[in-house]
Amino acid sequence: MAGPVIHVIDDQQSVRDALSEMLSVFGFDTEKFESADAFLKTVDPARPACIVADVRMPGTDGIELVRELNKRGVSIPVILISGHADIPMAVSAIKAGAEEFIEKPVDDTQLVAAINRGLAHLHENMNASRSHDELQERYARLTPRQSEIFALVAEGLTSQNIAEKLGISVRTVESYRAEIMEKMQAQSVAVLVRQAIKLGCITP
Repeated sequence: MAGPVIHVIDDQQSVRDALSEMLSVFGFDTEKFESADAFLKTVDPARPACIVADVRMPGTDGIELVRELNKRGVSIPVILISGHADIPMAVSAIKAGAEEFIEKPVDDTQLVAAINRGLAHLHENMNASRSHDELQERYARLTPRQSEIFALVAEGLTSQNIAEKLGISVRTVESYRAEIMEKMQAQSVAVLVRQAIKLGCITP
């Protein structure tokens, strides 16, 4: 898989070139766009990336870009830069979901640190999404009876309670529990409960 790319979006070519050159010195692959609209036509949600974009641009501005990516469900951290920064604008940017808001002239160290934070968050989110998918796959392998007992165990019922509720023996319940723990790769009931919460089988 290709490494992360930094998308530099600014309507001024001199700024695009300067930022791209600076980031390449730090070892980043970059792509340059003169507008957010041009970028949105080519965005690849599958490739790990980070965006460095000016706030004020013709057409879709930086904050609208953040909102549009959120609307599309595209998880790319966005660092907004501005030569006309003010507090309300910075607050609006962060509320919209921007990773960071940096004033021009851009400090190299500050920008690189923000990019690294953004890529780290992206990595965490991808891992969380992957682990949730794996959890759902394990849960899908449970039989209907195992799913039923999984939910009851997660609700805090003892083997005795479950046996009485389902009209089966305690030994049978224990056997099911062992199979469930193995299929779900849960080392304890506490882990099983947390899995049930993540899967939405029970509410915390």
